[in-house]
Amino acid sequence: MSGRKRDLVHVHITDDLPIRAQALPYADRVEIRLGNAFPIALIIDYAALGVLERAIQQGWEQLNAAGRDEGGSDAAVR
Repeated sequence: MSGRKRDLVHVHITDDLPIRAQALPYADRVEIRLGNAFPIALIIDYAALGVLERAIQQGWEQLNAAGRDEGGSDAAVR
């Protein structure tokens, strides 16, 4: 390794990865935990929730435009 720090963290989310969301009303945030044994937590400010939602929707639309069928275990619940 060159000793250079990476400036991006990759987390591969699959349909069998446990994902849990919990509101943190005292902090005006939402916590999303990914995984079990070594979970990763995303702490999202209330004001940023719409930004995250739009980014996910944009990615979904780009995959669909590239010919990918809508998928995922909760696809119909959008």
